[in-house]
Amino acid sequence: MPLGALPSAVRVLAASTTLTLTPSDSALPGSNVIQTLTNGIGWWGLVLCLVGLVVGAATWAVGSHTNNYQHTTNGRRAVLVSGAAALVIGAAPALLNFLFNQGTSVHP
Repeated sequence: MPLGALPSAVRVLAASTTLTLTPSDSALPGSNVIQTLTNGIGWWGLVLCLVGLVVGAATWAVGSHTNNYQHTTNGRRAVLVSGAAALVIGAAPALLNFLFNQGTSVHP
């Protein structure tokens, strides 16, 4: 919709308003609680990755020693998925910061 079709008050706002975003951990009350909760969820995620890796490795070993192709494949997949999940959990803050910084470098 072109600006000419909008009411005059909306045209003034649309023409003069520049939106900005500056994330701040002190902007809202309870931000420290959310950060603590996020850290706890990350810890639980890593614990689950560790359990998945240990169980997957054990399944892979037992399947390999018993010549059970299905258990060997499932165990190997569990080890790889658990390792990849731990990698993503560890890289998540850096990845999100990188993407946010790339987004802020885009100019209209």
